[in-house]
Amino acid sequence: MTAGRPTAYRSLMTRPIALVTGASAGIGTVFAQRLANDGYDLVLVARDRERLEKLAAELPTETEVLAADLTDAADLARVEERCRDEARPLDLLVNNAGFATAGAFAELDLDGEDREIRLNVLALVRLTHAALRGMVGRGRGGVINVSSLASYQPGPYNATYAATKAFVTSFSHAIHEEVRGKGVTVTVVCPGPTRTEFAERAELQGMTGPDFLWQDPGPVVETALRDHRRRAAVSIPGIHNRVAAAFSSTLPAGITRKLAAFVMSRAK
Repeated sequence: MTAGRPTAYRSLMTRPIALVTGASAGIGTVFAQRLANDGYDLVLVARDRERLEKLAAELPTETEVLAADLTDAADLARVEERCRDEARPLDLLVNNAGFATAGAFAELDLDGEDREIRLNVLALVRLTHAALRGMVGRGRGGVINVSSLASYQPGPYNATYAATKAFVTSFSHAIHEEVRGKGVTVTVVCPGPTRTEFAERAELQGMTGPDFLWQDPGPVVETALRDHRRRAAVSIPGIHNRVAAAFSSTLPAGITRKLAAFVMSRAK
């Protein structure tokens, strides 16, 4: 499905194309809005077709809606195929889809943890691979992987989420170096607490202290796109988050995990 500019506009091939996962809400929606305003045509991916179609109708660009559950192998394969499509090549892939669970790991539903790993890690790896080969071959393109400040330390009572994001951050740094100098940039974005449905669904609202620590999605996306244009390997929006990342990176894990456990246990 397309919305916005007429389909004939695509034949001019004057606009780059970006694919955004998790585009139906929060950071993903803001990425779609900013990229549309920056001159991109869009492929919007999420489970909720109705929300995607509503967003597509509001954007000033040609937009393809691709409703898919990225934890489902068949749906994921369809999105991978779109990432590989050389007739409509992607110039930018934004891997934003993800979710978190909170609580003592032994008490959480294991199927939910498995699904979290498949979305946060497996889907991101497969889509990055699907898009990257063509980008390297063309000598241009980019990938933005949305990770989290949680990737910088162990996360008691948030263990699977923090571990998946640690993978995303490490993986993205490594691939950034592999494609450096080939016209392709991979940037990992590590936001701190952000006011979105993501935090509400994971019941994480109370875990990170005072309100001033929270950001809105707009500044997160603005910083991410700016840093990606600068070919940065990592983007950490907000000075307080950059300080926290540096702090977490220098302290032993034995200290940071105790601090994280204290914060999360008070939020439960």
